[in-house]
Parts: sequence; C-alpha cells; structure tokens
Amino acid sequence: MSKQNLKTPCYIIQKSKIEENLEKLKAISDDTGCKILLAQKAFSMFSLYPFIGGYISGTAASGLYEAKLGREEMGKETHIYSPAYREDEIDEIINICDHIVFNSPQQLRKYKNKVVGKGKSIGLRINPECSTQKDHAIYDPCRPGSRLGTKISQITDEIFEGVEGIHFHTLCEQNSDALDITLKAVEEKFDKYLKKIKWINFGGGHHITRCDYDTNTLKNCINRIQDKYGAEVYLEPGEAIALDAGILLTEVLEIVENDILIAILDTSAACHMPDVLEMPYRPTLKNSGKPHEKSYTYRLAGPTCLAGDIIGDYSFDSPLTAGKRLEFQDMAIYTMVKNNTFNGMKLPDIILEDNGEYKLIRSFGYNDFKMRL
Repeated sequence: MSKQNLKTPCYIIQKSKIEENLEKLKAISDDTGCKILLAQKAFSMFSLYPFIGGYISGTAASGLYEAKLGREEMGKETHIYSPAYREDEIDEIINICDHIVFNSPQQLRKYKNKVVGKGKSIGLRINPECSTQKDHAIYDPCRPGSRLGTKISQITDEIFEGVEGIHFHTLCEQNSDALDITLKAVEEKFDKYLKKIKWINFGGGHHITRCDYDTNTLKNCINRIQDKYGAEVYLEPGEAIALDAGILLTEVLEIVENDILIAILDTSAACHMPDVLEMPYRPTLKNSGKPHEKSYTYRLAGPTCLAGDIIGDYSFDSPLTAGKRLEFQDMAIYTMVKNNTFNGMKLPDIILEDNGEYKLIRSFGYNDFKMRL
C-alpha cells in the first residue's frame, strides 16, 4: 500500500524510529544493568510488542487489562501499579503479574497476605514530596493533596514488612536533572527502607530518547543506587519508546471564515489527540510555521460539535484547500490509548510503516462505535 492511498485520518507508526529509540534504551540497560519496561499507558500498539520485547525486559501496567495485554502479547516481566485495586480483580492480577506495587498502607494491609507465598514481589509506591513540575500541576504526583504514593510519615516497620521494592513516579517529559533532584529526596527521606529492598523502580516520564537528554546523569543515578543499596533498578518509560515515531495523517474538509480563516479537518483534537486539549499543547505540523510566520495563517479545527475542538493556529506558504493532506508529528504516544468516538467520530486507521511499506494494522468502523454503547 502506498502512502497516497491511505485513508484519512490515520496514525502512521514508523518502525525504524521505534527501533532507534529502543537501541538508545538498550544501551542504557547494557551500560548500567538496569531493566527497562514499556509503560503501556503511553503506547499500547501490541502488534509491535514482540519486536519491542527484543530490546527491553517487559511491560508496566496501570490495571488488569494492561497487565493482561502485556503478558499475552510480550510475555516477559509484567509489573503493575494502581492507586487502588478492585477485590474482584486482585486474584487475576496476582496470577498475571511479577511485581505488584501498592499505593498505600491500607492497600498493603488489605492484599499483602494474598500475594505472600505466590512467588510474586511486593512493592510500595512512595511520595518523595519533591515536585519538579513547573507548568502542569495535573501531571505532578507530589502536589499537595496528591492521592499517589505513600509519604515517609505514613510508613512504619510493620507496614513495610514483606515489601521487596520501592516505586516512585514523579516526572513528566523531563530530563535527568529532575530525576537526580528527586532521587536525592528519596535517599534523604527513605534511606532506612532503601537498605531493606531488592529493587527500586524510578517510574516513567524520562525523555531518554529526546535529542538533548543527558544520559550520563541518568547512568550516574542508576549506578549510585545500585552501588549504595545493592538494589536492582527499573525504569518504565512510555513516551521514550515511541517518541517522534508516529504521524497523524489528516485531510482538510472545508475552509470557513469568521474573522480568521479556519480549516476544518477530518481529525478531531477531542477524539483523536485528546492531550492537545488536556495538556494542553500545540502539536508539531510538518511544513508549517507559527501564526503569521508564513504567508497564510489558518486555525485548524476538528469536525465535532465541540466549540473548543481546536488543534491550533498554523501558517503555510500557500493557501489550504479542501482535499489537502497534513501531517501532525509525534502522534504515536497518548493518542491511540486515549482516543474516543465522541459525536460518532470514526477512529483513525492504524498503519505501520516499515522500510517504505505501509501495512494496515487495524481499521475501525460503525460497529466499533456502536458496540461501546
């Protein structure tokens, strides 16, 4: 299948870029001995799991369904963390998962005895009370009133009995300097318990495959903990595995004017790239500029009834017309896993690009909308 024949909208996942990212991650693992997991919350394209599994140690899940997907499709280590587990799912979770991380002393007390003796490793998520987020409180697990993780003031020797690992996750699209700051807070507050563990999970949010990422600081952090505490280190990046490895191909449906020129696309921010509204951010668009940087400026918007279904303002060298195709960049992460069928919108096809060949992985239709309801 040629690119010109692809139906829009569609996600195009570039296997060569996934491989490039995986090579960088494997180099970190090879140099330090740490283990790397795919955080499926960012990228769950399971048709690539056997390929990805050739470079990393397994998957990290946020609940039963992700755990089942990782176990079934990659078949390597399966780790899970949830703020609270359902009683009707915990037995299956214990059966599937290798590391089970609890969020609070209450969850530990409730389920610890179910796990003991099953050959599984129990972990506790901690809250280092060290915020490195500046702009987006929604992504800061250390903000006041956070429900994520246990503070040092809440841990006792009795609570920690049987716990083999500590998990923290405080980063979001950050460099290793933020990890270094966080790790120093973890060491300062939790040193007593770090001396008792077999493993420590640094969580996700590490933008390891970004071009300006400081890998030396990351390696120093990993080696410091391994040498000081004799604990095995895990990282569970999601974005880093599929960073810059996907395109959302879309087509202009119509141009309307209301004080400004507006291009209505067959792609919706609300349905197909929800992080654009949730984060919020302005996605990169190939061959475009900032508003008024080039000759023709348009507001790009979706076809839904939501007035705020707006992707952003972009400029172009020539006018946009109906039928023009546009390519949004870095659309592998937090798109397929978050998209929805609001307004009965069709979900984009999933395409794999491999050595210039385009393979249809999945196409969606009316029944995918209807069966959800």
